[in-house]
Amino acid sequence: MDELSYAKNKLKIVLLENIHPKAVKVFHDNGFTRLEHSTSALSHSELIQCLHDAHILGIRSGTHVTQEVLAHCTKLMAIGCFCIGTNQVDLQNSMLKGIPVFNDPHSNTRSVAEMVIGLCIVLMRNLFNKNAAAHAGQWKKHSSGAHELRGKSLGIVGYGRIGTQVAILAEAMGMQVFYYDIEQKLSLGNVKSMPSLQALLSMADIVTLHVPETPATRNLINAENLPFLKKSAYLINTSRGKVVDIEALAQALRHKVLQGAAIDVFQQEPADVHKPFSSVLQNMENVILTPHIGGATEEAQESIALSVSQKLVHFINRGSTEGATNFPAICLAPNENTHRILHVHHNIPGILYQINKILSDQNINILVQYLKTNQEVGYVVFDLEKKHDDHLLASLKAIQGTIRARILY
Repeated sequence: MDELSYAKNKLKIVLLENIHPKAVKVFHDNGFTRLEHSTSALSHSELIQCLHDAHILGIRSGTHVTQEVLAHCTKLMAIGCFCIGTNQVDLQNSMLKGIPVFNDPHSNTRSVAEMVIGLCIVLMRNLFNKNAAAHAGQWKKHSSGAHELRGKSLGIVGYGRIGTQVAILAEAMGMQVFYYDIEQKLSLGNVKSMPSLQALLSMADIVTLHVPETPATRNLINAENLPFLKKSAYLINTSRGKVVDIEALAQALRHKVLQGAAIDVFQQEPADVHKPFSSVLQNMENVILTPHIGGATEEAQESIALSVSQKLVHFINRGSTEGATNFPAICLAPNENTHRILHVHHNIPGILYQINKILSDQNINILVQYLKTNQEVGYVVFDLEKKHDDHLLASLKAIQGTIRARILY
């Protein structure tokens, strides 16, 4: 294969928020040496300044790529979210600028599931209070308020990848598992589906949340739903901060509407470890607070780093968009002895006809052509014979509706 149409050592790759070193190694091993990385997120203005000449951006959940940020990213080709979610990125405007956004929804599934089971045990055994007492020199050796998981009911809100893993582990602990999901799902083992959120809340000893952040899930657990919980129940949230109305939860805990809670995600989170954290749930003895670490194991972060960086490299080297959350997904292998050209355009009739007409008029033979569209954009990749007019790329960019086009190699 010929060299890529740009020098790899000139591509600027920015990695923020202490992304695992394995990602850096993947880029270096593939010839990309111009890397900038930071252990923290950047402020809005710092991010704009950093990205004005960046080609690839890697982030975790603390960096917010807004429409305004994207407006200043004139060279940005792709974004990698080294985490499960992508709600920190304006996916719509990224797509309309021809910027695919990649993530890894699988790698930290086990880490989150294991932490949920651990929190279940800590909550049911009241270990956080006994731990604090022991550190304070008090010997609270008694069984009052301490319970086994065996025989208790676990209610899972959102029976997706993490929810199903939690269910498997919980059943192995002897729990009765129920779930509520807006979509019909195939239940594994003896897990039972519940007809409504309120029905699940009313019967569960522990409720754990595993839903994405959407308009429908914002404040899903609120002042209206919390009273459905048993007074002896516990709530666990390791999904997204905006899924729980924290003020309403704090009020419910003060008034003993439920027994306690474990919260790992918050509506407002510090940008890095040096910034202070504040929550109305602080200093409540029946609440466990953790700093968004559900998926923060070394195993998960290494796996995510490898997965997302490889997706970015495949996009840069091949034009492959498999694994992109906001873009037509095309899986491409390299094609020897050809020119590969990428064309992103608005999904309007006649674009492909115009592309093919330009190639036909210039007597260019198409060896392979790939096309996929969604409601907003189309993505076409074509491999051509070696010889073509030097003005071909300019002609393709001039097609009305073109978002971006480039010769890959």
